[in-house]
Amino acid sequence: MRQAVLKILLPSVIFFLSISGIWENVRAEVFAEKNTVEKKKLDIPASEGKPGSLYSMSAVLMDGLSGRILYEKDGDTPRANASTTKVLTCILALENGAGDDYVMVSSKAAAQPDVQLGLEEGEQYYLEDLLYSLMLMSHNDTAVAIAEHIGGSVEGFAEMMNEKAEEIGCTDSYFITPNGLDAEDENGKHHTTARDLALIMRYAINNKTFLKITETREYTFSDLNKTRFFSLRNTNALLDMTEGVLSGKTGFTGDAGYCYVCACRQEEKLLIISLLGCGWPNNKTYKWKDTKKLLEYGKNNFFYEALWKVPGNCSVEVKNGVERNMTIGDKAIVHGVVSISEKDRRKRILLKKGESLSYSLDLQEELQAPVKKGEQIGTYTCSLDGRPVASYPVTADRTVKELSFFWCMDQVFHEFFH
Repeated sequence: MRQAVLKILLPSVIFFLSISGIWENVRAEVFAEKNTVEKKKLDIPASEGKPGSLYSMSAVLMDGLSGRILYEKDGDTPRANASTTKVLTCILALENGAGDDYVMVSSKAAAQPDVQLGLEEGEQYYLEDLLYSLMLMSHNDTAVAIAEHIGGSVEGFAEMMNEKAEEIGCTDSYFITPNGLDAEDENGKHHTTARDLALIMRYAINNKTFLKITETREYTFSDLNKTRFFSLRNTNALLDMTEGVLSGKTGFTGDAGYCYVCACRQEEKLLIISLLGCGWPNNKTYKWKDTKKLLEYGKNNFFYEALWKVPGNCSVEVKNGVERNMTIGDKAIVHGVVSISEKDRRKRILLKKGESLSYSLDLQEELQAPVKKGEQIGTYTCSLDGRPVASYPVTADRTVKELSFFWCMDQVFHEFFH
């Protein structure tokens, strides 16, 4: 800034400065050495580890809070996923319908293969009751009745399913049926991946009604005419095998084999597990063995770490900038403010023992005046194993105006006449 001051004032005030005998002092100040703002980076490598062999063809262990994949085995391989599809069917119904909706049973719904509730064409039920049938005992006829009510048709509901999957973040899923029965059309086969299925469960457990339904052990209801009564019992056997089970859905078809997806609270950890192709008949218990092995692995090898860490020096010099109470020779400096919400300040991520987060503060080395308060001047990034997991904008804490002739004149006369 001192050099800029001289350029602006030179034609007008050099004579005055010369005769006043202080030219040398001003010149010395103007050409003083500039300070620079250094970027500080902390890079810490991450470690690796595995839980051991699994029966499943595809498996994912996910941190339910951050969405980080803690372990995967062919997690991005597309596979049939059977009745785990009903997690998506349920959440779509909850978001697009009301529990006291009347659902009319069509001939198509009544004709679905086992497993069935035994719906009959023309019957009516509350949507809420059918959602318990869907999730506790995986009834295929119930799934179609719900799909037709919410989407107008199975095909219309399938479009909603695929749109929702994309919204959630799924990258290789294609849904044709609301019950997960094996199907194929001109666009491909009904499928998902272990990663996508874990993402769907992670999304679903944010819905309190979804959790209430899937945690229920037993449920009874009737049709609207009170002519038929049903008793349901939750088939998610993991509820009786370990503590902290929040939700779970089993599945089986000839193409998919045994499948399972669940969410569990282990101490303070929220873990999500998805398994695809986990054995075929006579190996029905493989999914429970794999699930417990992954839960144990997640429980014993990971710990939560806060994502947020206060950054270091966030100051940047502003070239040709002036502020209130500055004098000739001063440098204009703005301080960076990391823009972060209280919710983001509280976010945590599961790290494996031996892993650490790294932080980088990327600031412009020098700013050009004028600078407005709130203007982005850099980025503060949290990374794990070289991959960003959180990024926050850094903004200027104040407004800095551009150096002008009138400011320079004001400073000179204030300095030498007052």
